[in-house]
Amino acid sequence: MLAYRVDDMTCGHCAATITKAIQALDSQARVEIDLAQHRVQVETAQADAEAVRAAIEDAGYTPVAA
Repeated sequence: MLAYRVDDMTCGHCAATITKAIQALDSQARVEIDLAQHRVQVETAQADAEAVRAAIEDAGYTPVAA
């Protein structure tokens, strides 16, 4: 499972945007969001860590591997 800290993810809209960006890479990806901890966890068989990080960045956020 991949994990990122995304400090600029602050609301449900942010979480939905990040989830949509990741699922554009892998529609079967399981995305878990913890807004209080600014944490995104991703389970994917299709995309690697760099592709997931890039998708989050392209959505306008700043992911840091956790």
